[in-house]
Amino acid sequence: MEEVRNMAETLIENQGVCFLSAVDQEGYPSTKAMLAPRLREGLQVFYLSTNTTSDKVGQYRSNTKACLYFCDSKYYRGVTLQGRIEVLEDKEIKRMVWNKGNTMFYPGGEDDPSYCILKFTSKSGRYYSNFQSCDFIV
Repeated sequence: MEEVRNMAETLIENQGVCFLSAVDQEGYPSTKAMLAPRLREGLQVFYLSTNTTSDKVGQYRSNTKACLYFCDSKYYRGVTLQGRIEVLEDKEIKRMVWNKGNTMFYPGGEDDPSYCILKFTSKSGRYYSNFQSCDFIV
């Protein structure tokens, strides 16, 4: 099982984008492409940045169930993580995740009211490679 987790972490480290799914107001899945997490703690906790006015922020405030997916299309491998998501607007966490390139999206800097952090905490995952899947607990 440790080998599967290591392969999943390696795949995640090498992706520039990920896909974040929420449950919308009508109970349907809603998936968005996102820039890779700005910060992460192994396979357990991921921090992503987004706009407070984004549809997904409202969805996560209503229903915290979420799915985070990473895909290596060249080798047809992927990692799905299921868990919960929180919308964070605390100055300390915003500062921790901030990078200079963010000013392109948030001209007001890390205090821009449009800037927030999504904290995804996984509970389980599935790694897919070579036509086989392996489930794991995070």
